[in-house]
Amino acid sequence: DSCAEGECSIDDVTELISILKEQQKEIYDRLIDIKASIKSLEAVNESDERKVDEVRETVRSLFRIFQLGAKASGNDYPALMKPSGWSGEVGDGPKTAYDALPPKPYKAKK
Repeated sequence: DSCAEGECSIDDVTELISILKEQQKEIYDRLIDIKASIKSLEAVNESDERKVDEVRETVRSLFRIFQLGAKASGNDYPALMKPSGWSGEVGDGPKTAYDALPPKPYKAKK
């Protein structure tokens, strides 16, 4: 936190580098799993004797890669509410740019 506010000690930066390297390795390992699953799914799907059960199981294994929950991914950030959004309506309802700001008159260049 103090580093983001202006002071960065050598230890803080070293720790951040370590965390980023760990994240990089996890992402790289996951990418390898995804590539292998894609290759496997392509091979199963394009075979002459396409086995539906084998395709289904390959899809399930691919789905498991993306189905990591918060605990499995190491995410300990608290769950947030869904954003409520803003309708964009003020006063009499939605307006176009021409309603809000009348266009400038056209002047031909001489």
